Amino acid sequence: MEMNGEDPRHDARTRRVPPSGTPGSYRPAPNHRSPDEVPTRPAPEPTQVMRRDRQSGSPLAYSAVPTPNNSPPQSHRPPPGANRGGPPPPNRRPVAPPPGPPPRRTAQSGAGGGEGGARRGRRNPPPDSPQAAIAPPRRRRPRWGRRLLIVLLILIIAPIAALIYLDSTLTRIDALGGYANRVGDTPGTNWLLAGSDSRDGLSSAQEAQLTTGSAADAGGERSDTIMLVHMPKSGQATVVSLPRDSYVSIPGHGRDKLNAAFSLGGPKLLSQTVEVATGLHIDHFAKIGFGGFAGLVDAVGGIDMCLPQAMNDPLAGIDLPAGCQHLDGPKALGFVRSRATARADLDRMNDQRLFLAALLKKATGASTLANPFRLWSLAQGAAGSVQVDHGDHLWDLARLGWALHGGTIATTVPIGGFEDVSGSGNVLLWDHDRATTFFGDLAADRPLPPDLITVG
Repeated sequence: MEMNGEDPRHDARTRRVPPSGTPGSYRPAPNHRSPDEVPTRPAPEPTQVMRRDRQSGSPLAYSAVPTPNNSPPQSHRPPPGANRGGPPPPNRRPVAPPPGPPPRRTAQSGAGGGEGGARRGRRNPPPDSPQAAIAPPRRRRPRWGRRLLIVLLILIIAPIAALIYLDSTLTRIDALGGYANRVGDTPGTNWLLAGSDSRDGLSSAQEAQLTTGSAADAGGERSDTIMLVHMPKSGQATVVSLPRDSYVSIPGHGRDKLNAAFSLGGPKLLSQTVEVATGLHIDHFAKIGFGGFAGLVDAVGGIDMCLPQAMNDPLAGIDLPAGCQHLDGPKALGFVRSRATARADLDRMNDQRLFLAALLKKATGASTLANPFRLWSLAQGAAGSVQVDHGDHLWDLARLGWALHGGTIATTVPIGGFEDVSGSGNVLLWDHDRATTFFGDLAADRPLPPDLITVG
C-alpha cells in the first residue's frame, strides 16, 4: 500500500541487513537512528477546504487535519451509517473550488447522468441555496379539466336536487285503486285530470278577485272539469273531455251525473266511476283548484288566447272582447269556467281544451325554458297547486306536459243527447254504440277513427 509516495516495505529503518562477516546477525542500516533520536514533526494545522453539496451544488466549507506520514494507514471507506455528506477521509487530498459563482445545475448535469440524472436535475433547489434566488419557480399547469368537471357536476346535480325537493312538496291524496274487480292494466298511459271548485287556501279578497263565491255558499266540493288523457306507446296523445253532466253508473250509488261521483266520494270514487264507464285503467291522477289554477297561469306570465267571439259572464267575472289577447290568472280562470254560451257545457269543454293547449305551449316555450327564474316559478306553482295520487311524482307531470305541448287529438266522448231525469235534472247521454267503440280503441292503444273524433 502506497502512502505519500513511500512504500513502507522499502523503508531503511525496517530493513534487516546481515552484518558483514556474521551471517544472520542484525546490523543497523546506514543513517539509522534510535526511536529516541527520531525528531517529532509538529502537528499540522487545520486546513480550510471546500466541497459542494451533492444536490444543490452550493459550496460548503469544513476543516480537516491531514494525517501525518507516520500515522498508521486508514481506510477511506466511511463506516456504516455515516453521513455521506460529511467531511472526506483524512488522507484524501482536498480540492479547492474554482473561482467565481458556482455553476447552475441543469437537467444534463444531474447526478447520475442519463435519464435518471435529468430527472433529478429538474428538481427545485432548496430555498436556502443560492440557486433558489436565481432559478425561476416551476409553473403549474392550469387544471381546466378539473374545473370543467366541477361545473358539469353542478349543472347536473343542481337540477336533480331541485326536482327531488319540489317532488317532496307535492300534495298527495288517495285517488286510485282500492276496490274489488278493478279494471286491469291497459296499453299506454292514462291520466285523469279534474278541475275542482275548491276554495281551500283562498282569502276573502282572493275569492272576490276570482269571483268564486265563498266556500260556505258552495255547499261542498264539485268538479267543473274532467278530462281523460291517453298517451299511446307511439303517436299523438288524445285528450277526451268528459262532460260533468254525463249520466253514468256510480258504484254504490246507482246512476247519476258524473260530477256527483266527485261530490259523493271525492277523487277516489270519481276515478273508479271513470274506469267502470270507459273500461280504461287509470294510471295517474291530478286535481287542481281555483286558486292553484290562477297561480299556475301567473307563474308562466299569463297566456295568449284568440277568442272567436266576445265573452261577457258576470258569474265568472269576465268581460272579454273578441280577438287575440293576453289573459292573466283570474281572467283565464273565468274563461274556462264560463257557461254563458249557446251550448253551455259543450262550449266550455272546448274552451278548456283550447286553454290547456295554450298553457302547455307557454310552459314549454323558449321564453320559459330559457329563463331559470320563470322555470323555477312554474315548477313551484305546479308543485304547490296540484294534488296527485300517492304513486305520482313531479317527473310524471313533466312527461304529461311534454306529451301535450305538441300536437294532440282533442275530442269529446260521443254524445247521444240530453234527457231530464228525476232526481238528477237535465243529464247528458252518451251514444252507447259509438262510445263503446271509442273507448275500446283507446283501451287497445289503437288510433281513433276520424268519424269518432268530435272537435268543438
